[in-house]
Amino acid sequence: MKIFKPKLFEVFQGYSKKQLVSDLVAGIIVAIIALPLSIALAIASGVSPERGLYTAIVAGFVIALLGGSRVNISGPTAAFAAIVAGIVADHGIDGLAIATLMAGVMLVIMGLLRLGTLIKYIPEAITVGFTSGIAVTIVIGQIKDFLGLTFAPGTNAVETVEKIEAIGRSIKTVNPWAIAVGVAALAILIVWPKISKRIPGSLIAVLVMTVIVALVGIGVNTIGDLYTINASLPPFSLPNVTLDRIVSLLPSAFTIALLAAIESLLSCVVSDKMIDDTHNSNTELIAQGMGNVCSALFGGIPATGAIARTAANVKNGGRSPISGIVHALVLLLVLVVLMPFAAWIPMPVIAAVLFIVAYNMSEWRHFVAICKSAPIFETLVLVLTFVLTVVFDLVVAIAVGLGVYYLIVLIKKLKKRKEDARTE
Repeated sequence: MKIFKPKLFEVFQGYSKKQLVSDLVAGIIVAIIALPLSIALAIASGVSPERGLYTAIVAGFVIALLGGSRVNISGPTAAFAAIVAGIVADHGIDGLAIATLMAGVMLVIMGLLRLGTLIKYIPEAITVGFTSGIAVTIVIGQIKDFLGLTFAPGTNAVETVEKIEAIGRSIKTVNPWAIAVGVAALAILIVWPKISKRIPGSLIAVLVMTVIVALVGIGVNTIGDLYTINASLPPFSLPNVTLDRIVSLLPSAFTIALLAAIESLLSCVVSDKMIDDTHNSNTELIAQGMGNVCSALFGGIPATGAIARTAANVKNGGRSPISGIVHALVLLLVLVVLMPFAAWIPMPVIAAVLFIVAYNMSEWRHFVAICKSAPIFETLVLVLTFVLTVVFDLVVAIAVGLGVYYLIVLIKKLKKRKEDARTE
């Protein structure tokens, strides 16, 4: 099998007008889904809202063009929020661009070395542990906006523990109107999927609550109160790369690359089952790498395959990378034409959207199942990875989790050999 064989070049064999129409429709629908999520995930990552769209546009286009899956949709995901926010706080936007560039190069190298199949050796306990941990950090990070809290001047709450402390100190500044807007948005997000599966609840919640807040004049923070909205095309920019920066950002870059590889290939596996196809994992890793490099150069943040958006693509008729390309182009049009209106979106609504994102990615049922049925050492690794993700960060959680897991596996193997030797 060739290392690099984009699916786009396969689908044109027998590609019909009917399928083109289906891909166009699916791409438009996925863009509608991705629009509020991209903005919300950018804010959760500590960057300005348009950078989420830059990511979905640039990385989404490049990865669809070069990827090893027919239907994988890529863009910003919740998995990166905590680590991106940390990088931005410590190293600025320039540091984030360098880390994303390095992660992209790592992904390309992983694909060229045919390491796509090795991702399956990442223990399930670790992936579930850090995924659940990320979900908790997202929820904690959005409590401030959901409650309408005002942090004291000079507060620098980046780590999850710092955010909890800051929330505790400012709890008396709760804005009841913010809670009302946030709860109403949550109600829409929970109820709407029972009304319609095609139109995303996040879009309805954003539109309805933005209009209500604007018309009634409810006193809550909006995106425009906290950020300067930029509706221009994704700008090309080279970060100031130095050896010191490369060394200091190496662990973060590796974590981004590992997360991107795991999530994108998992998304490919899920979509393969839905359309009865087989993705090329090494091609997908190379495409993810190129997508992240381009995202970094055009003002974006890390990107990877998004399982929910990929599933929506399939369910709405997408069967080729054309739908992913269309999704990116539609978002580009939205960025240029409609982005200024994003300034009106209330922050409690963004928090509500991210609460639902966190719940959907939390895998709490899977977490409980492992605790109930897995060997005790796997449960230990699961809980350890979860706690370290929440209290420290993903770099520490993954490194310690992998180290402890394989150390225990090694000890168990050595113990078994000794027992076998005694019985001989």
